[in-house]
Amino acid sequence: MTLNGWIQILLYCGVLLLLVKPLGGYMYRVFSGDRTLLSPVLVPIERGLYRLAATSEKEEQHWAVYATAMLLFNLAGFLVLYALQRLQGALPYNPAGMTAVEPGLAFNTAASFITNTNWQNYGGESTMSYLVQMAGLTVQNFVSAATGIAIAIALIRGFARASGKSIGNFWVDLTRCTLYVLLPICIVLTLAYVRLGIPQTLGPYVDATTLEGAKQTIALGPVASQVAIKMLGTNGGGFFNANAAHPFENPDAISNFIQMLTIFTLGAALTNVFGRMVGSERQGWAILASMGVLFLVGVAVCYWAEAAGNPLVHALGIDGGNMEGKETRFGIALSALFAVITTAASCGAVNAMHDSFTALGGMIPLINMQLGEIIIGGVGAGFYGILMFVVVAVFVAGLMVGRTPEYLGKKIEAKEVKMAMLAILCLPLAMLIFTAIAVALPSAVASIANAGPHGFTEVLYAYTSAAANNGSAFGGLTGNTHWYNITLGLGMLMGRFLVIIPALAIAGSLAAKKTVPASAGTFPTDSMLFVGLLVGVIIIVGGLTFFPSLAVGPIVEHLAMIHGQTF
Repeated sequence: MTLNGWIQILLYCGVLLLLVKPLGGYMYRVFSGDRTLLSPVLVPIERGLYRLAATSEKEEQHWAVYATAMLLFNLAGFLVLYALQRLQGALPYNPAGMTAVEPGLAFNTAASFITNTNWQNYGGESTMSYLVQMAGLTVQNFVSAATGIAIAIALIRGFARASGKSIGNFWVDLTRCTLYVLLPICIVLTLAYVRLGIPQTLGPYVDATTLEGAKQTIALGPVASQVAIKMLGTNGGGFFNANAAHPFENPDAISNFIQMLTIFTLGAALTNVFGRMVGSERQGWAILASMGVLFLVGVAVCYWAEAAGNPLVHALGIDGGNMEGKETRFGIALSALFAVITTAASCGAVNAMHDSFTALGGMIPLINMQLGEIIIGGVGAGFYGILMFVVVAVFVAGLMVGRTPEYLGKKIEAKEVKMAMLAILCLPLAMLIFTAIAVALPSAVASIANAGPHGFTEVLYAYTSAAANNGSAFGGLTGNTHWYNITLGLGMLMGRFLVIIPALAIAGSLAAKKTVPASAGTFPTDSMLFVGLLVGVIIIVGGLTFFPSLAVGPIVEHLAMIHGQTF
């Protein structure tokens, strides 16, 4: 590790913290229906969309109606995206002549993009036409991100309201998030990326002649606009197969810094939105502090492991850190930082090959996802995910002092705890069961490129990434098979909607409750004591659930490497 590397990491953290409050304040005004700088332009468009949807900003929904609207919207998005892929060969804006996408892969991709996972069992530049990239994938990048933020806002209303029967209106929340938050920021980001050299064109691929005289086809397309929302919306799906390691998606250190920043920006700002909506910004800072502790520990371990290098390489007399699978324009520090950021959020974009990380370096992205990606997390998804752990932490605190647990004046009772545990436990259910079947099924094992614990980790990482709605790949696993396309798609759907439904049920239950005044025995949830309790609960629940699988994979591989063994 170097001083320069740590300065870059700390600079990133500092800029991120500076953006939390102003962006949080803006988002609070948007979802409260207050006037903003963009209102004169966007209000007429917003109201026109409400008329088309036969709804109104004054119309509120019960949590079950809110959930139904969300599910129907996502079902429609799934069907449209699936159809676009299957009909691709007959549709316009297809200069490379891409043919129809195979049914299993089309199912996997449709499930991936509506769940904000963006797992890609294909190479974007060799599989998807411009039309599918724009009208299918990019559109879902916007609306899947907006869906996650809408769910988070609905859950926050559950804590903020008292004796209420509704938690907002899904169509209003979705519209406001897309119009006032995602689109304006992405327009600015797209222009910045074009200035930095990222392509944005509908022209055909370019044929070039190499120095050796060979012919090479250079893929182009509307890249900058997709990169903007793929990072801001923590989607992660790359226009190119190499994702953010490709120079046309991430040309230099400046674009890399902007992309890392945008991955975390909205998720971090939602903690401030939470604090403002419940009437105490300290509550939001406490949750952000819990996220920050877990994030910094992960960065430190991953950076240390990659900077220390591979013991097997050192044994050959070659010193230095592990540069395998990394771009020289980013180096070890920014590659490790990017890996932790993209897996702490449900982004999945990569600027280095995680499969080439050291055993312990690759274990950190895996742990980030197995915790449910609540360390900042996906836009909205990370916040409502960590609130599930908050419910459990408050319940544990209540048991410790022998009184009914309370959070923000709301009594946390059996229903809320059961729903929270259902949301938390559905992830290991999808991750571990599918992994267990895959490593015992000969046709699935045939897709593994490496033997031993590393091969096991490749499979575990794939199902963890799918169920956590991350989308990054460990590499080394041939995922474009019928088995992996279907089971990974099912894992994505389980990881998204089996968390959202309990979260909305909790929102509805809490919104209907009366607010209880704080007393001398009320546990303070805006203190460092609560931060420590929340971090402890997250680590204990995650550790008890996933440590056996980590011991089989990265830990065994690390022990083997330091003893000079490989697989």
